[in-house]
Amino acid sequence: MSLSQEANRTVRTICRSCGHGGCGVYVTVKDGRAVAIAPDKDHPISKGYICSKAYGALELEYHHDRLLHPMKRAGRRGEGKWEKISWGQAFSTIADKLNQLKQVSGAESVVFAHGTGRDFHRFVYRVANLFGTPNVMSPGHMCYVPRVAICHAMGMEIPLCDYENHPGIIVAWGSDHLVSNPDENKGINLAKEVRAGSKLIVVNPRRIGIADKADMFLQVRPATDTALALGMARVIVKDELYDKKFIEDYSFGFDKFAQRIEKYDPKTVEEITWVPSNQVVEAAHLYATTKPACIQWGVGIEQNLNCVDADRSLIYLVAMTGNLDVPGGNVTFGLPPVLPRSEFSLFASLPPGQRAKMLGGEKYKLAASIGRLTPHTVWDAILDGNPYRVRALVVFASNLLLARENARRAYRALKEVEFFVACDIFKTPTTEMADIVLPAATWLENDNIADYWKIHGYVFPRVKAVEPLGEARPDHVILNELGKRLGFPEFFWDTYEESLDFILKPANLRWTQFKNIPYLRSPVEFRKYEKKGFDTKTGKFEFYLTKYEEWGYDPLPDYNEPPESPKSDTEFVKRYPLVLTTGHRIFEFFGSEHRQSPSLRKRHPDPLIEINTNKGHELGIKDGAWVRIESPRGSIRMKARLTDRIDPRVVSAEYGWWYPEREAPGFDWQESNINILTSDADRLDAGMGATNLRGLMCNVRPLGE
Repeated sequence: MSLSQEANRTVRTICRSCGHGGCGVYVTVKDGRAVAIAPDKDHPISKGYICSKAYGALELEYHHDRLLHPMKRAGRRGEGKWEKISWGQAFSTIADKLNQLKQVSGAESVVFAHGTGRDFHRFVYRVANLFGTPNVMSPGHMCYVPRVAICHAMGMEIPLCDYENHPGIIVAWGSDHLVSNPDENKGINLAKEVRAGSKLIVVNPRRIGIADKADMFLQVRPATDTALALGMARVIVKDELYDKKFIEDYSFGFDKFAQRIEKYDPKTVEEITWVPSNQVVEAAHLYATTKPACIQWGVGIEQNLNCVDADRSLIYLVAMTGNLDVPGGNVTFGLPPVLPRSEFSLFASLPPGQRAKMLGGEKYKLAASIGRLTPHTVWDAILDGNPYRVRALVVFASNLLLARENARRAYRALKEVEFFVACDIFKTPTTEMADIVLPAATWLENDNIADYWKIHGYVFPRVKAVEPLGEARPDHVILNELGKRLGFPEFFWDTYEESLDFILKPANLRWTQFKNIPYLRSPVEFRKYEKKGFDTKTGKFEFYLTKYEEWGYDPLPDYNEPPESPKSDTEFVKRYPLVLTTGHRIFEFFGSEHRQSPSLRKRHPDPLIEINTNKGHELGIKDGAWVRIESPRGSIRMKARLTDRIDPRVVSAEYGWWYPEREAPGFDWQESNINILTSDADRLDAGMGATNLRGLMCNVRPLGE
């Protein structure tokens, strides 16, 4: 019996209203229509928490602007003229064109892409690897994936906060955890531990809400987190607060690390970060002497040229204080008994000769080691033919014109690329540039194994509540069919559910069985390094990273001043006097998503830039007034929110703003898009190519009413 025939029921499933997803919910269905969403109080990660985005999902599910049919461009690119086509015609057009380009220009001339944390991206990589292209674009170069990559280079997985075993202290570093609810751990876990008595240090350029509950708040200058972490490490070394047994028995290169951080004395750190030197010392002592301790950090520290060094400096703090892989510390969790993600994605199937053609792979070796590229290399290849011409883009669930830095350059590339396919739930400024647009199903409309891409040790059944509307199809189903049409039917499945059976085979389960159980979880082990060591050249935890030495990078972490900063030349700083940080989380939205929701837009109708109250008055800016924000790349407009929670020298602008209620095809995507102001040039992170989205410079002036 189909879901349309099961008119009234309640479905236990997993919310995907944000790119991270993972909160347990119950969906009530009446007459075949989803009518209510409620939290699952027994879910081990979200523990009965859901946010406003989950409630907004019903408005988006039945929104009149949803894409419900495949479409083909009927005029010039960007004109907004379309004609409906069948799925058969769409697949034939895409497969024929991609195979033609592969034959003439090589598989590398086709770039696949996906958005943040999408739970179908295993299919994107499977299709790309079988097709033969090493080029898959994502936000990963500066969002979460750097810590995945550097941990692999350090011979381990990401060490996550072990909230189950009650940390004595939590350091919330560059993460507004109660708003972002990112990835493995939801904010409810941190909040519960703080309410239960855990001490708390908050490190952030903005005095976020949870900072009011903190034992210490360190208001760091954007993009200088690495210097602060290395300064704290120096205090811990100087005052002999480190775990001598771990250092002596299980680590390599600690002496060289100690020499490197000698220059990060508290006064120097204060000059760089604006954190008072006495707070640097006090925070180091509080963290190092409270057991167990964990650090929960966010992507804010990764979105600048110090990206990887920020990640590894925090991991070094964890390890040197004896908090690595201990109960209540930062723990590496194992994969449940399911197929390893790399095996599903068929990374090993890409021939070495093709792998060597990855855009930017020779320069950004850490990114290449896990199959990621930085977007500017794609634009270089489209616009300049460097190192070869990219002729096609196939993009799933990514609004590139809002999500990628230096948005006007991204626009030029999308306008010039020969063939462009986009798959999404709604029309966006990006889909309006495509040649073929495919309608995707929502999370309410498809089955999946939730959290398969995460590393907290769980996987959950996400059971569809309703059938897809119109001709919309789940991204997984589209990619499964596309893989067959491209010439690889033996590597795909007659039905998408068979691919779920394939993943669940190590657990001796089929999807029809798994969908009726709460979850699978790997057993938790601590101090695994005592038996297994680390998967590095030395077999130990490396403070001096031998893999980086092999690649020609600095084996030790260091701080580099951003290419634009208050220390830039005087004339530049006179023109752009304020430090600009971008992309702080918005409770109602995820990236550029959800702005079609009436209730969410009512709660948060306009794009905001936070400005210190006194600085705003000095500039003649009133709270709630529209302002013009300018960087060397251009200017945009936003509304001012005057607040005492930000340093007078810093402004913080929201990300992802466009206006779906306005006329297509542009939706006024340039008016308030902060990525008009960001750069993909200048100095980037050496290993990942991470872009400077934090710590830029700008000016702000009033626009009047």
